[in-house]
Amino acid sequence: MLRQVADGVLIHQSEFLQSNAIVVQGRAGVLLIDPGVQDHEMACLANDLAHSGQTVVAGFSTHPHWDHLLWHAQLGAAPRYGTARCAATVRDQLSDPGAKARITAHLAPTGIAEQVPLDLLGLITALPAETAQIPWDGPQVRIIEHQAHAPGHAALFIEERGVLVAGDMLSDVLIPMLDFNGTADPIEDYLAALRLLEGVAGDADVLVPGHGSVGGADQVRARIDQDRAYVHALREGHVASDPRIGPSAKPGWEWVSDVHNGQAQRLAGRSERDGTPV
Repeated sequence: MLRQVADGVLIHQSEFLQSNAIVVQGRAGVLLIDPGVQDHEMACLANDLAHSGQTVVAGFSTHPHWDHLLWHAQLGAAPRYGTARCAATVRDQLSDPGAKARITAHLAPTGIAEQVPLDLLGLITALPAETAQIPWDGPQVRIIEHQAHAPGHAALFIEERGVLVAGDMLSDVLIPMLDFNGTADPIEDYLAALRLLEGVAGDADVLVPGHGSVGGADQVRARIDQDRAYVHALREGHVASDPRIGPSAKPGWEWVSDVHNGQAQRLAGRSERDGTPV
């Protein structure tokens, strides 16, 4: 189930959207980042950790989307951190009594709705604004906060291990997905985030996206460049030449083209309303 990608860093990839859960080994236990999606997967992860004599001493959610906010009782009651803005967004979302029901309805066509445990959804402890490191007894994990994709999104850089945990960016199967609800300029927010990731790219030997394949050092800059090219094409209204959409999309991921078309339409609509170029 767990696969080592660097010294002291392991991942488990879910069947659902190739979602990656990341385990970082520390002195007293492990840090668990974006722990997974389906009940049986998280239970198996907890069992694997228990059998190896490790406990979860801290959790972290990279951003406030439901599939990164899940937890399982067998993982224990360790603090689960997020950026201040991420935690505030989650609180706002869960203040709506219908929030969990909408997630279940959203998942109904996938066939896994009953396998997604929502009882511990989003119990996130906000780190103070501008916190630079995850507070735990293990390798230093730098927090790189930005506003691309979701409010308070954080990439994490495990400096001693050379591992960049990108959250929902730098994927080989998903295009950049912009946040049209929480920002006035989703294009610039995304480009700014890519510049931040570029700042650690030279020190990263391993890239773990939220969804998709783990990449080596050669993939870090390549995926930053690919995401930037897509965002530029989207802004300029060009047809994006991107292997993640169109006829070259990975089998089973053809729906990503619908995401692209929807983003292009929303940007065009913004341009028409504002009277400005896309």
